[in-house]
Amino acid sequence: MKNTLFKMTMGLGIMVLAAQQVHAQNCAPRSDVVNRLAETYGETRRGIGIARQGAVIEVFTSDRTGSWTITVTLPDGMTCLVASGQTYETMTETLPPNT
Repeated sequence: MKNTLFKMTMGLGIMVLAAQQVHAQNCAPRSDVVNRLAETYGETRRGIGIARQGAVIEVFTSDRTGSWTITVTLPDGMTCLVASGQTYETMTETLPPNT
């Protein structure tokens, strides 16, 4: 479990660093990004988490189209697109039993 948590934390850290690197290309004020995702793709926020250095990770999805987008909002208020795709499904899984 600790190994999985470590890998997930590292993955989020890498996404934040990637977002900082492409800041000028795929970033805009958060309100602009959220409005565009809603108007163009019908996506709404379905998940949120806090990453390193106060960055906010959000997952937006659309039940209608199945599209999804992951964003990172940096402390300066800029929101960067990290990943997007199709065929999003919500899943509920139980934790494996403790061994």
